[in-house]
Amino acid sequence: MKRIDVTMVRVYLAEGRSDLNKVEQWLKDEANVRGYTVFRGIEGVGSDGQKQTASLLDLSSALPIVIEFFDTPGRVNSILDNLQKLVKADHIVSWSARLGH
Repeated sequence: MKRIDVTMVRVYLAEGRSDLNKVEQWLKDEANVRGYTVFRGIEGVGSDGQKQTASLLDLSSALPIVIEFFDTPGRVNSILDNLQKLVKADHIVSWSARLGH
């Protein structure tokens, strides 16, 4: 398989917030990324400094959510320009990677 340069992107959000649904819908309907994955955290500390934890007795509705996707660098740059209108820029992390081996 040929190696392909890509850019990985992670978007950090909190469960139960409206921006999560907006980002998922936008990625699905408009961004045309190769695909994305949503991870639900079991514990996290947000910008408010409060620890959110999932337990069997008390499931928090503000657990961390990470949306991850990748595409070619040019496509990701275009996607990031629009994504920053939906999510604060400091909730988005990206880095270079390669597909293949």
